[in-house]
Amino acid sequence: MTKRVAVISPAPTANGDLHLGHLAGPFLAADVFTRHQRAAGREVVFGTGAQDTSTFVSTTARRLGVTPEALVADSTAKIESTLAAMGIAVDGFTRDEERFTKQVLNFLSLLHDAGKLVVRPTLFPYSPGTGAYLVDGFVAGGCPNCLADGCAGICESCGHPLAAGDLISPRSTENPDDDLELREVPILVLPLEDYREQLREYFASSGAALRPHMAQAVREMLARPLPDFPLTYPVGGGIPAPFAEVPGQSINPNAETMAWSIYTTVLAAEGRGEVVMADDQLWWPESGTEVVYFLGFDNTFPFAIAGAAMLLALHDRYALPTRFVTNEFYELDHRKFSTSRGHLVWGQELADRLPRDVGRYHLAATSPENQRSNFGWSAVAAVTGARLVEPWNRVAARAGRWTGQTLPVSAASRAAADRITERFAAAFSLDDFSLGRAAETLAEQLGRLDRWEVTDDRAGDFVHQALTVLRNAAPILIDLAERAGVNTRLTASDSTTSIIVPDLPRLGTEAV
Repeated sequence: MTKRVAVISPAPTANGDLHLGHLAGPFLAADVFTRHQRAAGREVVFGTGAQDTSTFVSTTARRLGVTPEALVADSTAKIESTLAAMGIAVDGFTRDEERFTKQVLNFLSLLHDAGKLVVRPTLFPYSPGTGAYLVDGFVAGGCPNCLADGCAGICESCGHPLAAGDLISPRSTENPDDDLELREVPILVLPLEDYREQLREYFASSGAALRPHMAQAVREMLARPLPDFPLTYPVGGGIPAPFAEVPGQSINPNAETMAWSIYTTVLAAEGRGEVVMADDQLWWPESGTEVVYFLGFDNTFPFAIAGAAMLLALHDRYALPTRFVTNEFYELDHRKFSTSRGHLVWGQELADRLPRDVGRYHLAATSPENQRSNFGWSAVAAVTGARLVEPWNRVAARAGRWTGQTLPVSAASRAAADRITERFAAAFSLDDFSLGRAAETLAEQLGRLDRWEVTDDRAGDFVHQALTVLRNAAPILIDLAERAGVNTRLTASDSTTSIIVPDLPRLGTEAV
């Protein structure tokens, strides 16, 4: 019996603020899903954070001429501020703190002490000029699986793991003219191939309907022998590895996934007033926690393949995640958002220029769920004006003729309200979750109400259905629902027989 749902959006790298790609992808989706689940009466905790151990923190700090510590502190504050500005209500937010480091080391030590990790000689690009081994953000090259160019770690194009030593024509990202060598270094790895059949069974039996791109990536990865997953790297920085076999090495940031997930869940539960006896308690099978991830497609391997394998390696100590809801890249003027190239729109900029509900609606309507989608300022007014702001304001103005009056609601309107709730629920349900369809449903219902020739004898039905639409759209239109005083609790069937017509608020097009 499920006691709670743990909603998790993987922590963005603490090397800058959140851009619209972050918001339109996992964060808005997780927030909307969480709000709808609570409206339906379920107990939900929602956690995320900021990752400070990524190599991209170091590369960005060097490019900006600041210390990694200063960059992390500034970025973490900005990430939290932007989430709040866009109404992303997070219960638990992880950061650079001792309790998290302890959780990572405890989790990986469980694997180590159980004999699940092995020392394996592994190839890494090496720079003779700097005396450094290059991993993840420090080295780029071609992906041997899809040939796309990118940094080591995970291929953003095909989602497959991309070991630094397997890159085609590797080059240093900080010193592209360096002549690199491949050198073998013993590191601790988790042999993923040992868990391939269990992973196949997990994805086949979980009943989780994966979005097409993730389904393809998982199918491709599990159709061939899985690579060793590095738990440690022969580099400094990050969390120092405590294992005697690999002195001077650090923990691979992508190996923090499950320990971080467990940690963000307990922080989120504590943020909602829950008292737990152990930091990993909510992931025990008997705790009844249903774990749901909202994440970018490029996080498929570290969370769904390597992460699940780490849990399987610990047998039945922890429950496996229930669902992974992925998104594709969000583009700006038909090119991928890029912090390093300055090709982006910060989330705070959207919050500064648009009312929060209007911004949330536009991101929902253009969310990159199954394929890349595009953001352009010129499209915002057209999309939000024609589909949301203008029809809602006309509906609100029409309802204003009866403000303060008590009007009857017919059985036919109650039946219509139930259909409205069902249509929104279909878009918000975990099996078929879609921000885009929720936004489309909202636009369709507002269009229907906007075309309604309202007479006095049907005014109660008109206002009743307008409020029903707003109640169901409240996970997106959080401020409008609050200003209207709408009770956002959802029920299986509508029992309204009369209604006092409120003064419905209007939507603007500029932030106040």
